[in-house]
Amino acid sequence: MTRRATVADTVRVAAGVVLPTLAGGVIKRRPRVLAMAERLQLDRSAIGVLRGLHARYGAGPLVLRVPKRSFAIVLDPGDVERVLDHTPAPFHPATYEKRAALNHFQPRAVLSTRSPERQPRREYNEIVLESAHQLHSLAAPAHVVVEEETKQLLDGVTELDWDTFNITWWRIVRRIVLGDGARDDDEVTDRLAQLRLRANWAYLRPKSRRRREAFRRTLDELLDRAESGSLAAKIAATPAEPGVDPHGQVPHWLFAFDAAGMATMRTLALLATHPRQNAQAREDLDDPALPYLRACVTDAVRLWPTTPALLRESTTATSWRGDQLPPDTTFLVFAPYFHRDPESVPFADRFEPEAWLDGRASHYPALVPFSDGPGRCPGENLVLFVTSTMLAQLLRRGEYRLLAPRTLSPQRPLPATLDHFGLRFAYEARSSSS
Repeated sequence: MTRRATVADTVRVAAGVVLPTLAGGVIKRRPRVLAMAERLQLDRSAIGVLRGLHARYGAGPLVLRVPKRSFAIVLDPGDVERVLDHTPAPFHPATYEKRAALNHFQPRAVLSTRSPERQPRREYNEIVLESAHQLHSLAAPAHVVVEEETKQLLDGVTELDWDTFNITWWRIVRRIVLGDGARDDDEVTDRLAQLRLRANWAYLRPKSRRRREAFRRTLDELLDRAESGSLAAKIAATPAEPGVDPHGQVPHWLFAFDAAGMATMRTLALLATHPRQNAQAREDLDDPALPYLRACVTDAVRLWPTTPALLRESTTATSWRGDQLPPDTTFLVFAPYFHRDPESVPFADRFEPEAWLDGRASHYPALVPFSDGPGRCPGENLVLFVTSTMLAQLLRRGEYRLLAPRTLSPQRPLPATLDHFGLRFAYEARSSSS
């Protein structure tokens, strides 16, 4: 018989896991809600809810009592591996909820595409983003962009906060993706931000075709320039099968780079409060691949997933330990539950970048900071290059002391929720002779 949660437990999941995640803004984060979530440590409460379900019902997946839907929450690490490894069949990433949200601003991007169009779009993303290569062919010009913008960011400042950082971050992103001429073109990313705020409401708010088309026209104009040294130039030089819509993939890249900015600031906060890791990162600054800083970013995303809810929708009936779940079942993998379970992961609440270098992380298949399987983030290596390069530039130029929040320390468990909007650092430039 299918394991089915009681109505009371379904309400607990809705109130303790789903609603706080949605309220924080799945597509575009809401600063006030995240500030409250950090104060209340809502992710810790959500983890507690799911641990309680696992204790009462066993490994799962556990079917929730959702009217007119088959909706299951994954509770066992091995089931995470199965769902993600068997993407897109029988577990497709373009779920009903995901398409309802993403179609507000990227209706033809791979993540919101159903089969059979998905495969050529996925392959195109992998080619342009050079998913298989640790260093993208545009690494050299991208490094120059990061170095120039980081220098300007820090010139004459004594404090660094999210608002100041974010202006610089989007200049970097626009130059890398769209070209140097788009550095100060806030219009394209502002329009995207407005659409993403609407996308937080998914099917509860009507799509604005007028705004979406205006954003697309602005984006097309910038991409058509195909400026040398940018991803726009890479797109122009990469043939695409009919129906791929190369420009239609770019909104998701910009969306993903927003999350990368969050991860960069959170990693800096960890390095500012963890002397051992800070010292190790500084020792490795001369390594062009920056493996330790890449591991630092990866662990920051593990600690505070930028995509906390991984969704898949079954294309056929599936069998689970004798239970049968019908086609069109939506499976929810709540990443913080698996990343922060102290009974499963010994370093759950510690900053442990070494785990991604010494092989320990591979022993825990439910640690999926960039998702996993065939649906793994195709831009992972590019994102890790840009974030680690910026962190290297930040570390080279000075010392950082975390002013807010006061909750990060190697002497106690790290908070389960960290509001990146509230991060604030004291900055002291290093002397030229040091």
